[in-house]
Amino acid sequence: MEDLPVVKKPKLILASIATLALLLGGGMFTAVGAAATAPSPTVSGPVGSAASPALRDIPNSASSDKIQRRELAPKHTGSQKPRPGGGGGADGALQTSATALLGTTDGLAFQGVGVGFGGYADCCAPPDTSLSVGDAASNQVVEWVNLDFAVFNKTTGALIAGPKPGNSVFANLSAGKCNTNNDGDPIVKFDHLHSRWILTQFSVTGGPPYYQCIAVSQTSDALGAYNTYAYSFGSNFNDYPKLGVFPDAYYMSFNLFANGRTFVGADACAFDSAAMIAGAPSPSMVCFQQSSGGLLPADQDGNNAPPAGSGGYFMNFGTSTLNFNQLHFNPITPASSTYTASASIAVAAFGQACSGGACIAQPGTTQKLDSLGDRLMYRLTYRNDGTTQHLVVTHSVTGSGTAAPRWYELTAPSGSTTYGLHQQSSYAPTTDYRWMGSAAMDKLGDIAIGYSESSGSRYPSIFYTGRQSGDPLNQLRAERQIKAGTGSQLSNLARWGDYSSLALDPADDCTFWYANEYLIGSGTFNWSTWIASFKFPGC
Repeated sequence: MEDLPVVKKPKLILASIATLALLLGGGMFTAVGAAATAPSPTVSGPVGSAASPALRDIPNSASSDKIQRRELAPKHTGSQKPRPGGGGGADGALQTSATALLGTTDGLAFQGVGVGFGGYADCCAPPDTSLSVGDAASNQVVEWVNLDFAVFNKTTGALIAGPKPGNSVFANLSAGKCNTNNDGDPIVKFDHLHSRWILTQFSVTGGPPYYQCIAVSQTSDALGAYNTYAYSFGSNFNDYPKLGVFPDAYYMSFNLFANGRTFVGADACAFDSAAMIAGAPSPSMVCFQQSSGGLLPADQDGNNAPPAGSGGYFMNFGTSTLNFNQLHFNPITPASSTYTASASIAVAAFGQACSGGACIAQPGTTQKLDSLGDRLMYRLTYRNDGTTQHLVVTHSVTGSGTAAPRWYELTAPSGSTTYGLHQQSSYAPTTDYRWMGSAAMDKLGDIAIGYSESSGSRYPSIFYTGRQSGDPLNQLRAERQIKAGTGSQLSNLARWGDYSSLALDPADDCTFWYANEYLIGSGTFNWSTWIASFKFPGC
C-alpha cells in the first residue's frame, strides 16, 4: 500500500475518504523470514477476454479532465504490517569510495512521459515509471507512467505514438471494468522469448471485487492488436503488481489488502503465457497467498533458460536475509502447481533507508521524499550464461546514514536451483541520498544500477553506476549523471516514484535503457521522466 498524502489515481476521486488513504502503490509491510510453503493454490480463469483494436488507431490521451483530479487525502495510519526486516545497525557491506571510471558509452537520451509532455497532464503522483525495449523487428521503446503510455523509435528516440490512455488497450474488454477504469500501477514488459509485449494494470475503482487487466500483443509491434484478459482478486485489493517473464509462464506478485484496507499478505501468481500468446479464451491463473509481502518475481534476460522444471523464482528480504522461493506452474493440471520456500540466504546487515519511510532531503524545502526502503525494487533479473545462473536485485538501505542502493548478485551452477551470495555492497561514495534503484546484468556479466540521487544542495536527479565482470568483487565504479533535476518536490507530497525501470535491449543484450523521475522546476504534480541508454565497453 502506498502511504500517500495525495490521491494518486482517478479511481480515488470516486472512493470514500477512508478508502482513498489506503489505496495505491507501496505500503509498509516488509517481509520477515522466508515465506511459508502454501499447501494449495487458488486456481481461476479470467472473468473475461477479448481482442483489442490496433493501438495505432486509438486516439491519444486528452488532458483536460486530469488537472481536476488533484485531490488531497489523509495520510494512512491504519493497519499495516511491521517493518523489522533488515535489522538495523551498522551496514555490513558499505562501499564509501569509488575511483574507477565506468567507461560506458552513452546512447540515446530523450524526454519520457511526464506532465507537459505532448500536452499531457497527469492527475497523479508519484509516477510509476515502467519501461521496456523491443527486439530488432519491433525497434520500439515503450514507457508507461501512471495512466498513459507512449511508444518511441528505438533508433532515433522519436515519439511514434502517444501518450495513450492505459485502459485503451482494453477497449473491447468490459469485464472487470478494464475498458472504463484507468487506475494505473502499470508494468510494460517485452517478452523477448516470444517477441510479444505485455501491458498490465489493475482495475480497482468501485471494488471489491478488484481486478488485474493483462494484455499480450499478437505480434512484436507494440501498436498492433492484443489478447486481453481480466482476472478477479475478489475482496483482496491486488496492490503493487510486478511482472516477470520466464519460459514456462508469466509470473506476478501482488500485495493484498482485504477490502482495500488491511494487509493480509502477498500473492505469488503464475499465468499460462502460452495460452495468452495463442489468444485462448481462458488461460489459467494460479496464486499462492503468503503471509509476508514485498515479493518480486524473477524476470529473464538473455535466451538461456533456467534448469528444466525449476519454475519461477520469487524473492523478498528479511532480517539480514534474502528469501528465495519457487513456484512450479503445471499448465496441464494447474491445481497441482506448487510453491516452496526454498532458502533463506544470509546477507550483510543493513537498515532500511529512512526506516522504510520518508527522509530524503532536497534543496530549498523541508519536504522529505519517501525511500520505499521496505522492499526489493523492480526488477529481480535472471540470467543464465551457460555455466552460471545469476540473480541481480537492489533495494534502499541507510548506507552511511542517508540512503544507498544495496545490491546483490546471487549465483548457482547452470543446472542447479541452489543459490548462494556471490557479491554485494551498499553504494555510498558520498553522503547524498541514493534510492529508487533498478538493477540488471548484460550478457558479459557487467552490472548496472540506475537510481535517484538528492541532498540538501542537489535537486533530485537521475544517476547510474555499475561494474564490469572482471572488477574486484563487491565494488561498483564511479557514478555518472543521466539527468540533472532542476526542482524540488514541495510540501505535502512525499511520494517519489514507486519504481524505476532498467531494461536490457534484446537486440544486442548489451544496451541498458533506464527511465526514472525528475523535476524541471520545484512544485507538486509537475514531474517529468527521462529515458537514457548506455552500454559497457567490449559488449
